[in-house]
Amino acid sequence: MTAKTILVSGATDGIGRETARQLLGLGHRVLVHGRSREQAEAAAAQLARAPARETPVPVWGDLSRMREITALAQQVRGQCKMLDVLINNAGVLEKRQRMSEDGFEMTMAVNHFAVFQLTRLLLDLVQAANAGRIVTVSSVVHGSGKLDLDAPSFLRAASAYSGYDAYCASKLANVLFTTELAHRLDSGKVTANCLHPGVIGTKLLRSGFAMGGSPVEQGARTPVFLATSDAVAGISGNYYNNCREAQCSAAARDPALARALWQATEAALRAFAH
Repeated sequence: MTAKTILVSGATDGIGRETARQLLGLGHRVLVHGRSREQAEAAAAQLARAPARETPVPVWGDLSRMREITALAQQVRGQCKMLDVLINNAGVLEKRQRMSEDGFEMTMAVNHFAVFQLTRLLLDLVQAANAGRIVTVSSVVHGSGKLDLDAPSFLRAASAYSGYDAYCASKLANVLFTTELAHRLDSGKVTANCLHPGVIGTKLLRSGFAMGGSPVEQGARTPVFLATSDAVAGISGNYYNNCREAQCSAAARDPALARALWQATEAALRAFAH
């Protein structure tokens, strides 16, 4: 197996940290992303205690802030000239409505707009790899997601803010983003796929859904599979569950909606284009 250079966003706890741990155990070079320098370095130090041929590399940036996403991309460029795999894992579920400093609803800011922007800023590094991969962690709740591309942050107006509805919308956006990205790449050299990791007992699940779930080891299986397995080499634009291709919702399979979301996101991020 050829060692890959892999960036895992949101790698300081939960599925992201376990994904990084498993990838390091397989001999890959992993860039461990955290919201702050302190968090990223602490996670990297903890991961370094496990047996691995490569030392984890900490990188950081608050994904709710476009200026910090730009700084994160610059850090990654300082660490590598090419990126075999970008794993968009970081995600939040806000119970109360909050706005990012850039004017986006916070859940959509981190779960959708940051994914779009970070991928855009690092795409050339992924394209520089022999067979680059972009893996985005969505969720089965994307099936309940609804988007209004004419509304602020693409969230449908409601009488009261619903953190669950915003989260579902952001997860639908993840699948549509993957579909359109795969279409736009259309070269076979770089692939883009997304996944449902399972109902995993993470901090997000406990705080957002007040429930427990399966171990993080199980949640990391599909991201690791999509990042490394020869079984998905050259395969792009698909949604996976439990390491198998699965069918996403009807809305998530709408190519016109995927294209429209991409265009609307580009327009919303025009001020932050680099």
